[in-house]
Amino acid sequence: MMAGATILLLGILAFLLLSDPNAGGSRIPATRFAGAIRPEAPPVRFSLRNQDGQLINASALRGQPAIVAFMYSTCEDACSTMAQQIRGALDRLGRNVRVVAISVDPAEDTPESAQAFIAEQRLDGRLDFLLGSEQTLQPVWRNFGVQPEAKDEEHSAVVVLLDADGRQRISFPLSELTPEGIAADIRALQREAASQAITQ
Repeated sequence: MMAGATILLLGILAFLLLSDPNAGGSRIPATRFAGAIRPEAPPVRFSLRNQDGQLINASALRGQPAIVAFMYSTCEDACSTMAQQIRGALDRLGRNVRVVAISVDPAEDTPESAQAFIAEQRLDGRLDFLLGSEQTLQPVWRNFGVQPEAKDEEHSAVVVLLDADGRQRISFPLSELTPEGIAADIRALQREAASQAITQ
């Protein structure tokens, strides 16, 4: 009787372990991306000058996935963290992926301060810091759903991954941003782009 009850309990336990996708610590992701999937939208559009005065168009980012971050050059905490997480992802990817940081504090961001930020974060040649007036940047912030830096409100610390068509696909808030997550999602978008190129 006791042996029969023990066998029955073991059977129930085995069933629960096998039927629970999170049992034993092996979590099955809800999606194939580490970040959050953004709503479908047309390819992004902007035309802004970088820290060196070069005009960067959003169309120049197409063809391969790209990373877009929203920062300001005098930020000492969140922006530095984002920059280092992106740098870690680029190191893991083994080759440079196009990265742009878009200013969220146009009144304070200057070519000189943007150059200093890039140098401090050791991202020379790997990141374009895009600048502009508040009027020029407002449509870009709105398109990405970003809150700029304000006296009574902190800016949206977010990183967005564009697919090869220039569409917003994946986003990471600062709290969920990791080099591993960025790198994994860039690789997934690269595989997607390669697969689409084969079928076309």
